[in-house]
Amino acid sequence: MTDRIDESVEFLKEKGFGEPEFGIILGTGLGKLLDDVEIEVQASYNHIPYFPTATVEFHKGKLIYGTLQGRKVVIMQGRFHLYEGYSLFDVTYPVRVMKRLGIQKLLVSNASGAINLDFKKGELMLIEDHINLQGGSPLAFHGVEKLGERFVDMSEPYDAKMNAHFEEAAKNNDIKLHKGVYASVLGPQLETRAEYRYLKVIGADAVGMSTVPEVIVANHLNIPVSAISVITDQGDPDNLEKVDIQDILAMAAKAEPDMVKLFKELLKKL
Repeated sequence: MTDRIDESVEFLKEKGFGEPEFGIILGTGLGKLLDDVEIEVQASYNHIPYFPTATVEFHKGKLIYGTLQGRKVVIMQGRFHLYEGYSLFDVTYPVRVMKRLGIQKLLVSNASGAINLDFKKGELMLIEDHINLQGGSPLAFHGVEKLGERFVDMSEPYDAKMNAHFEEAAKNNDIKLHKGVYASVLGPQLETRAEYRYLKVIGADAVGMSTVPEVIVANHLNIPVSAISVITDQGDPDNLEKVDIQDILAMAAKAEPDMVKLFKELLKKL
């Protein structure tokens, strides 16, 4: 495992990747942040040794290094999911590579469905906590202790300082930023009415198919992490509408300028 990570990092360094301060994972339909990045070098996932390849048609597949708000960043344009057939180690492998490159903080975005019906489509939710419903852990493998402490504390998986900065930035820019609990499920099928009711009962405010594995590994590697969900649809079990992926992408695009503004403000403050 460590040899594989070393080989991936060596490839990227030879290609021109420097030492980034921030890692950023861009979720579904959330690529406009790159418009503000001074890109120095990029690498397709299928060229990086041992990297998975993004198979979802609306997820790009590049690792990008450059400058944003005067800070060196490495950005995942597109992420990996269990529903693509990858293992939890595969899904989180890029976080381990970014750590070895030098990131000190990790920012994550995703698209999610609202369980809390006070949250409307096109709005943002700052993740305060999560519920792992993916049926496994990215730390449950032989030899994990070679990469970090096996028994990782998860009493505060999302960094309070960065979350506070996000809230302040939202307030200063008149951006509605909800706070809530994100439930991560396996997918790729969407939830049934009964499952939406169950998610509400157990305390979820939004549901999606990503993020939690990466956050667990970030905590395993002692990387402070903060994450924002774009609410792209609503899981109202009493008035459940068929999900249209084009509508989800449209809602992500609607909220994207606000999310980009918050990410840029955070980089400026930290």
